[in-house]
Amino acid sequence: YLSRMRTSDFLPCIPTRATKVPDRPEWPHEVKYDGYRVIIQREGKRVRLFTRNGHDWSDKYPLIAEAALRNRCSSFVLDGEAVLLGVDGRPDFDGLHSRKHNDEVQFYAFDILVADGEDVRQLPLSMRKTNLSRLFARHVDGIILSDFEQGEIGPDLFRHACLLGLEGLVSKHKDRPYRPGRSPHWVKMKNPKHPAMTRVQDAHRWCSPPPRVAFSHFQD
Repeated sequence: YLSRMRTSDFLPCIPTRATKVPDRPEWPHEVKYDGYRVIIQREGKRVRLFTRNGHDWSDKYPLIAEAALRNRCSSFVLDGEAVLLGVDGRPDFDGLHSRKHNDEVQFYAFDILVADGEDVRQLPLSMRKTNLSRLFARHVDGIILSDFEQGEIGPDLFRHACLLGLEGLVSKHKDRPYRPGRSPHWVKMKNPKHPAMTRVQDAHRWCSPPPRVAFSHFQD
C-alpha cells in the first residue's frame, strides 16, 4: 500500500496557536516536546524518516529506524517528534541541533496515519490513539508513546508543564480525522519563558524584510 503512495501524501497536521488551553472533555492534551517533527514510514524492511518540510532524514537517527524495524507490524506510518533527552530527562534542543548525538535521538509517537497497511487518517483521533497503543503495546528502545490526559485538566497541565520548564502543550479534538496542514482541531499553547519562544522570535526577525522608514518613524 505505501509503495503506491507519494511522500507528499503524508504531510503533517499542524496545530494552531491558542490563547488558552481547552478545558472540555473532548480535548486530550499532550506535552509539546522540543525537537524536530518527523514522519516515520515503514514498508517491509525499509524505514524512511521525513521532516515536516519533506526532507529525507532516513539515515540521520539510527535508534529510531532500528526501533521501527523491530516492530512486529511491517507497514505503518507514524507522526511524532524526534527528541534528544538531556541528563535531567528534559528535551535538549541545543544538543539535538548540534547533530553530535544523532545516535541517541528518540521518537515520541503521538499519532498513526497508516496501521497494518491501512490508511487510518479518516478515523477519529481516539481510534487512532487506540491503534497506536496496540502497535506499541510492547516497549521498544527508540520509540516512545507520547502520554496524554483528557478534558478539564488541560489548564492545570499547562501550568505544570511551564513549571517543569517544558515547551508547552498541544490539545487535539478526539473526534476529528487527521488532516494535513494547519488545523483548528489541534491547538498549541507555548510556555512564554521557554527558549523555543526566543528561537521563533529570532527566526521571524531574520526572515522578515527590514523595516520601512516613513515620516521618520520605524514600523515593526
